Amino acid sequence: MPQDSHRRAAEFHDLAAHAHRVAAVHHDKEDHLTGHEHSRQALEYATKAYQASQEAFEKSAIFTKRDESKG
Repeated sequence: MPQDSHRRAAEFHDLAAHAHRVAAVHHDKEDHLTGHEHSRQALEYATKAYQASQEAFEKSAIFTKRDESKG
C-alpha cells in the first residue's frame, strides 16, 4: 500500500528531526560528543527517510498508472 510507504517515510523524517533537536540541545550545553552522536543518528534517519520517500513515490506512481489504465 502506498499509504504505508508514506507513513514509514514520515516516521523516519520525524525521528531525524527529533535527533537534530536533541543534538542541538547537547551542543548548546557544550556536550559535543553526545551532540555529535545525535547528529550522526539524525543523518542516518534522514537517509532512511529519503530512501523510504523514494520508495513511496515509486509505489504511488505504479498505483496511479494502474488506476489510469482502468479508466
